[in-house]
Amino acid sequence: MARVALIQTTPDTVLDDVGRAMEAAGYTAALDRGAATALKVNVSWHHWYPACSTTPWQLDGVIRKLNADGFDSESLFAAHNRTVTVNARVGERTNKHLPVVTAHGLRNIHLYEDEAWVRYEPKGRLRTLHEVYPEGVRIPRRLIGANIIHLPTVKTHVFTTITGAMKNAFGGLLFEKRHYCHATIHETLVDLLMIQKEIHPGVFAVIDGTFAGEGAGPRCMKVYERNLMLAGADQVAVDATSARLMGLDPFEIPYLRMAHEAGLGTADAREIEVVGTDIDAVRWQVAVRQDTLASRGQKAIYWGPLKRLERLLLRTVIAPWSYAASRLYHDVYWYNAIGRGRVRHALKGRWGELFQRYPSVAGHELPVPVEPTTATVRS
Repeated sequence: MARVALIQTTPDTVLDDVGRAMEAAGYTAALDRGAATALKVNVSWHHWYPACSTTPWQLDGVIRKLNADGFDSESLFAAHNRTVTVNARVGERTNKHLPVVTAHGLRNIHLYEDEAWVRYEPKGRLRTLHEVYPEGVRIPRRLIGANIIHLPTVKTHVFTTITGAMKNAFGGLLFEKRHYCHATIHETLVDLLMIQKEIHPGVFAVIDGTFAGEGAGPRCMKVYERNLMLAGADQVAVDATSARLMGLDPFEIPYLRMAHEAGLGTADAREIEVVGTDIDAVRWQVAVRQDTLASRGQKAIYWGPLKRLERLLLRTVIAPWSYAASRLYHDVYWYNAIGRGRVRHALKGRWGELFQRYPSVAGHELPVPVEPTTATVRS
């Protein structure tokens, strides 16, 4: 039976609670202590937007727990990916990842820029990647033989309904042209999980639900404070639990159903032990059937009336039009017209206050964790 930790948390106790979630989910049994460990940071936008990207306390808490349990900082590294529409170099600063990594003395690696990518021939049967990349699948050499800890957030996604641990590998294991995979995104995530099981001696995930996003994710979302942290070694089970938290049936999400049927993990609640907090006491219902002008256009190209033009529009020399259109919509219009106001509102809350306590630049001290007391409410 898979085990997923679901822990209620507060800004005062979150660093300790991250460690409790990892321990409750059995992370030490999931990882190989003799291997390097990649902390796969999620940057879904180069702006800070709540629930969008890895939180600084999520990253900070994981590193503190690993160090406390004897994982040397020399064996740990933060891993970032790059996309055609999101600047990870900017995002690691606005989301305050870089100061955390620097303060703990970890290597900070941008996979696309810093690493060699090698052709990889999976042992298992691929569903789609061999067709998307007929020249062969390439992955970062550094990730082969390393543990990986995924650091996504609880949020919905316009293409995959939700995005979590399995989707987080989409950035780390695929080259910059990963948008080629959007037309078969669910099959792609199953392929990537199979590859992860082949190349990583240990796979684990810590999902931040302190903020949660719903609607046209991963960027244009309504944001709510949910005060939760999840962790687990079974990536299918962790994502299925995240889906259940949002009031969704995991088996109605194609990538979870396919991964379950392929034996890559379990999406069946009867086969998942959720420890810590009663999931029925904290789950809610999200609105996922929402789109923006940008996502409607993308869906028309991937699955709709413009499908026959997909290769021309997105895989030839004219493809940069789509990158520019995405940036114009998300960065110029949506963030300024809608997102900025939601950010200001979030910063007035307790999690927003904690975010502001984290340094914006390297070289400054991180917030001191609050020691738990007998008056602290625990799950």
